[in-house]
Amino acid sequence: QVQIVESGGGLVQPGGSLTLSCAVSGKITGDYNWAWYSQVSGKQRDVVAHITMNGDTVYGDSVKGRFTISRDNAANTVSLQMNSLVPEDTAVYYCAILGPGIYWGQGIRVTVSS
Repeated sequence: QVQIVESGGGLVQPGGSLTLSCAVSGKITGDYNWAWYSQVSGKQRDVVAHITMNGDTVYGDSVKGRFTISRDNAANTVSLQMNSLVPEDTAVYYCAILGPGIYWGQGIRVTVSS
């Protein structure tokens, strides 16, 4: 059974930084990509950043230049470095594995507020 666990969320002041981490346990067959999504209450879940097995990345327009996604294939982990945070980044962030199936983490809250 595949399990995804996120960590690193919390409260941060505007302009600050946070690093979200995601670890997966269980076996996933075949190649897969990772992604981070964000969701504000009452709105759809939007992709924040995406990284392929080869390390190719794609970012949402609102986070380009501020967030960096990285992965460690050997350790089966992915991270999201979030810099220059603004209140609009406040959301629940979800880690996802995109492979033969889609696996979601439970979500972790990030609050940007003074």
